[in-house]
Amino acid sequence: MSGADRTTARDAAELAAVQPLRPIAGGRWRGLVVPVAAVALWWLLSSLDIANSALLVSPAKVLDTAVEQVTSGRLWRALSASLARELTGFVIGTVSGLVFGMLLGLSPLFNRVVGPSFNTFKQISLFAWIPLISVWFGLGDVAKVVFLSLAALVPVVVNTCDGIRTAPAGLLEVARVYGYTRWQTVTQVVLPAALPSIFTGVYLALIYSWLATIGAEYLLVSGRGIGNTLIEGSEHFQMDLVIFGMVVIGTVGWLMNASARALERRLARWTGRTT
Repeated sequence: MSGADRTTARDAAELAAVQPLRPIAGGRWRGLVVPVAAVALWWLLSSLDIANSALLVSPAKVLDTAVEQVTSGRLWRALSASLARELTGFVIGTVSGLVFGMLLGLSPLFNRVVGPSFNTFKQISLFAWIPLISVWFGLGDVAKVVFLSLAALVPVVVNTCDGIRTAPAGLLEVARVYGYTRWQTVTQVVLPAALPSIFTGVYLALIYSWLATIGAEYLLVSGRGIGNTLIEGSEHFQMDLVIFGMVVIGTVGWLMNASARALERRLARWTGRTT
């Protein structure tokens, strides 16, 4: 093959490799259409004084507030406090949920005795626990962490239990034929098969605990956090501070969601599955 032919073949291969990526990149950019259009409409309404400027502040005002919050360090102090609570509650709730869910899924006796009570417990609205938690634990960080742990607990328990109990019968039969002990069956067959469902529960716990963090800070007002930033803005009628806080909350939630999805794809490759 001549040098020109090799160059043409290499160019064709590179074009074929790049071409499938174009729709994906285009799809990612299309996701920005709604946010950009919303900001443009927001800017137009505020600049033309169509809406009450006290209620709908301009994007420039929110940007000024963002710069002030970042440079003064107030954002980092509030966000670090919120993330510390979220991480603590998430870890406690997830570990407890994994243990409890495995007991429900692996022990028929435990499921018969405790399962009905847990099914009743999970029907209670999360925010219905706030009055009881505030009486027992006060309004400080301990109460908030307990609240966040409850938020993370339920989805992990449900998905862990369901994943274990829906292990493929064919795999269990193969384990029985090969003479696996119960421990081998659980660790080498049941838990690997339940892993996708367990990860779904952990993923939901991460999202729910972040949402509950904001709710806990808004209802249990003692201390510092990004939820308290919203309270400060609403109490002083600073809509720029309220909108800034909402943007921060949404951005952090989006980053958590993206990180969890990336970890899920990596886990899928590790276990040989496709998502």
